[in-house]
Amino acid sequence: MLELTSVTHVYGNGTRALDSVSLSVPKGMFGLLGPNGAGKSTLMRTVATLQTPTSGSIRFGDVDVIAQPEALRARLGYLPQDFGVYPRVSAYDMLDHMAVLKGVASARERKETVETLLNQVNLWTVRRKAIAGFSGGMRQRFGIAQALIGNPDLIIVDEPTAGLDPEERNRFLNLLAEIGENVVIILSTHIVEDVADLCPRMAVLAGGRIQLEGAPLDLIARARGTVWARTIDRDALDAYRARYEVISTRLFAGRTIVHILSDGDPGDRFAAVEGGLEDVYFSTLAHSRRAPAAHAA
Repeated sequence: MLELTSVTHVYGNGTRALDSVSLSVPKGMFGLLGPNGAGKSTLMRTVATLQTPTSGSIRFGDVDVIAQPEALRARLGYLPQDFGVYPRVSAYDMLDHMAVLKGVASARERKETVETLLNQVNLWTVRRKAIAGFSGGMRQRFGIAQALIGNPDLIIVDEPTAGLDPEERNRFLNLLAEIGENVVIILSTHIVEDVADLCPRMAVLAGGRIQLEGAPLDLIARARGTVWARTIDRDALDAYRARYEVISTRLFAGRTIVHILSDGDPGDRFAAVEGGLEDVYFSTLAHSRRAPAAHAA
């Protein structure tokens, strides 16, 4: 179990990237959803011991992460948003080098580790190919392979499917699902479908604060009756934004389907939406924007 208690991080310029974040993350896949700039990467770097929070505490099992960063690193696998490698080195040699850095000293043990991981992420046939020639999905699968060196108990993946085509995305998510049965995996992303597909528990981070936490199906059920939709002409959208709290729009056959947030039937031919995780996410972001405005007023 990963436990974060009142974790706050304020940068030197005064930006409060994290504001009293508290989370309990159990074994399995845990989704951390939030828009760009929400503080997700700051939180992931903090948990990964790459920066020290201004205040708060983080524990992973019996490890005090802030006081004992080396103890956490020995049990951690991390795939950051920007994963850089030496592009002209082969996948096999790069993974072998990273195994050395992770403390796998025995050449025989490294060989077994590297071969097992390359097969696990389906990169064995291209093991001698330079990473520069890999597709985006292949690089992400290599990133997971390096994160798995040493059989970590905690794995952090930050925006792993951004920019992947649908086939590579599905392959990558299936790989994460296989790994996530026995360890804690935090999937930090702004892509709602990734969390809906994989995670039995999730949280929404916006403005540096946890806005919502729970099981996706429970959160969807809780949002029923608050999200309404209708199809309008595209040139009418501004008028609807002025009258209603619009949380999302999408085009369909040249017209606009608009979703709004309302605690009761808004009339005007709106129909209640059965709801999905995307509606939960957008309505949560709308609530998070509304709270500071109401406070200021």
